[in-house]
Amino acid sequence: MLLPRFIAHRGYAAVAPENTLSAIKAAAEAGISWIELEVQLLADGTPVIWHDAHMARCSNSRAFLQEITLEEAQRFDVGGWFSADFNGERIATLKEVLALVSALDLGLILELKVSTARNPIRLTEHVIPLLHDSLPKEKLLVASMNQDALYRARHLAPALNLGIRYDDKVPRVWRWDVERIGAACVIANWENLYPAIVEETQQMALDLICYTVNDPKAFKPWWKLGVNSVITDDPTLFKSFEPDLTHKLKTEGTPG
Repeated sequence: MLLPRFIAHRGYAAVAPENTLSAIKAAAEAGISWIELEVQLLADGTPVIWHDAHMARCSNSRAFLQEITLEEAQRFDVGGWFSADFNGERIATLKEVLALVSALDLGLILELKVSTARNPIRLTEHVIPLLHDSLPKEKLLVASMNQDALYRARHLAPALNLGIRYDDKVPRVWRWDVERIGAACVIANWENLYPAIVEETQQMALDLICYTVNDPKAFKPWWKLGVNSVITDDPTLFKSFEPDLTHKLKTEGTPG
């Protein structure tokens, strides 16, 4: 599986409302090859592309996802908060997104986003079946901060590429997490990263992806240490970065 150095955060959050069909199209139009998105469930079990537990920050509604159906959710505008150019944008379902990502020949990091008090197993069991044959294996990486979600994903799809995401510092037990899940990579918050983790992932032949990196100058030393890829709101910030823009994942993510 090939990953680029630069992966667009939430579709292409710098130029379009995050986690929307418009953001995905904008990424493709800009020549970006991979994007990152988050998936959650509505009350009726529909997987939708959304980050927060509620809709207040990125729509004209204050509803919580766990309390509304797809019919209700699609009444709300999820683009106008970003710009009038996106008035009328509606929340995207996972099915819609997979079809669009496939049509545009993009790669996708899909995060199983488990909000507080939400059931990680229910989310995973609704999402993983939709992924079968939706995208080529080498163009899909499923990630989560929730270990139960990842473990269930591995059971449901043994060949799926999985990534473990850490929000705070990478814990001491991260190697055990990787082995238990059969992960292909570690996804870490670069502001909480330390050099020993980079060295250790290299020793284990794992790829390391950092998020959310919007300061190329500050991040520059991490490339030399061995970080493979970054998730960024705007990949064009790194346009002066010269090294080879793709690399091969060293581990396919299949369990031993």
